[in-house]
Amino acid sequence: MPVTDTALVRRLLRGQFPAWADRPVTPLASGGTVNDVFRLGDDLTVRLPRSAEDVVQERRILNALSGLPMAIPVVAAVGEPAEGYPWPWAVHGWLDGEPALEGRDAPARELAEFVTALRANTADGPPAYRGKPVATVDRAARGAIDELSRTDEPFDAAAASALWASALAAPQWTGPPCWVHSDLMPSNLLLHDGRLTGVLDWATAGLGDPACDLIPAWNLLTAATRPAFRDALDVDDATWARGRGWALAMAVIQLPYYRHTNPVISANARHVLTQLGCRPA
Repeated sequence: MPVTDTALVRRLLRGQFPAWADRPVTPLASGGTVNDVFRLGDDLTVRLPRSAEDVVQERRILNALSGLPMAIPVVAAVGEPAEGYPWPWAVHGWLDGEPALEGRDAPARELAEFVTALRANTADGPPAYRGKPVATVDRAARGAIDELSRTDEPFDAAAASALWASALAAPQWTGPPCWVHSDLMPSNLLLHDGRLTGVLDWATAGLGDPACDLIPAWNLLTAATRPAFRDALDVDDATWARGRGWALAMAVIQLPYYRHTNPVISANARHVLTQLGCRPA
């Protein structure tokens, strides 16, 4: 993994987009694991993937979508590997707002409005990262449940296993694949004055089972706000069970891996497990 810092950003800009090279560059704190992000002046960001993420595909996804009620990034440019940095990188437009935080008073109905509008898009797209059946992560989820049960984390492995079994047993999606974001983590949701205003990180978006965009019912919302989200989306029991399974799988996989290295992700995983009844409140 190359060192990504403001000096690298300036070298990349100077070599490929010199008109932006003298702007202020400020690293942005983030609990994300996919990109290092730098603010570039007042109206742009530079995103340097931490692995060979397809920023070209993300640009195609963003350009394909329309009619969404919340802002999404505008791709201003895509850069080439250079200066010792091995992957394509991107310059995006800046979106105002603060990342959502789990357990706060989140705008459940606005989130449902966004998910509904995204599903209504008719553009062609790639398969979504989590658009497949939950059974595709069965081995990883079961292994993570076992691993987490052997740590000192408060965790009800029996309850988690029962929830996972119910997700696997739920009838699968038989409708046409629809657009999903598939990574609606709180850090990808921007709020302004308590309202959802923007949605970030589209590299995993595409077509698939809509259940994966129910994950924020547990990674963001609480028992008090979750019913409004479900009611606004009119979710059937099978889709709800599959969405709950995705939320569980993400949490049990993330927590043992990140609990000593990424406090943002590990705190979110603990919130999910608490909301699912697999961890004491």
